Amino acid sequence: MEGSRRACWLLCLCAALAGCTATPAPRGEVKGVSTSGKEMGQSDTNRIATIAMRDNLDSLYLLMDKLYRRNPAEWKKTAASREDAVKRVRNAIEQRQAWAGLQGQRDIKALSLALTPDFSGDRVAAFIYASSDMIITAHDGKMEFFLIDSLDAQHLYNAARNIEIAIWLMGSRRDATGRVLLLSDDISESGRNLSFEREFGKIIGRLDLLAEFVTEKYRRVGINYVQNLFGGSLLQFLPVR
Repeated sequence: MEGSRRACWLLCLCAALAGCTATPAPRGEVKGVSTSGKEMGQSDTNRIATIAMRDNLDSLYLLMDKLYRRNPAEWKKTAASREDAVKRVRNAIEQRQAWAGLQGQRDIKALSLALTPDFSGDRVAAFIYASSDMIITAHDGKMEFFLIDSLDAQHLYNAARNIEIAIWLMGSRRDATGRVLLLSDDISESGRNLSFEREFGKIIGRLDLLAEFVTEKYRRVGINYVQNLFGGSLLQFLPVR
């Protein structure tokens, strides 16, 4: 009996050790961006801002598709399919065209209109378009950045707070039927789906980090000058003969 227990214990220990040393499941890898001639006209800040803008727009496109899946009645107001609706909104964003359903409004005015309870148009399209337009406006109306461009850290910070406010309004306001404006995250007995919150959180995090980076860049100019001034005389090799 004692031998059986010992053998069982050894088997459990071996299984546990095997689990600790097993190769982890693949989780993807970092994907860099192909080098282009445009980079010659970009500083480090320009490059980071350009990549962050690209990633934020990609996040909004992903959220748009997910919102359409949870709210199919929205894309049916203006398009023949969900894919067609997504394509039309993307084109309007990237070509900086006004969205007809927003009555010519842009930036935070468009965002406010998209989140009014009595808005009757495609709310998903209006919300995603207005959010992207607000973010682009915070970046001085640009989606790519070069040496002649500058960014306002406070505007970037404000854009992050606007996204936070928009998320709260989307989930707390009710339409005439008593439903939330758009179905997104789901917490129920069957499970938890917080993928919307995570994706919105990525956008907010990128905006906040870029705002801090821009602020740090200007602060470091003076520090680097002082370091170079003193370092130039103190950190020189001395003659040995």
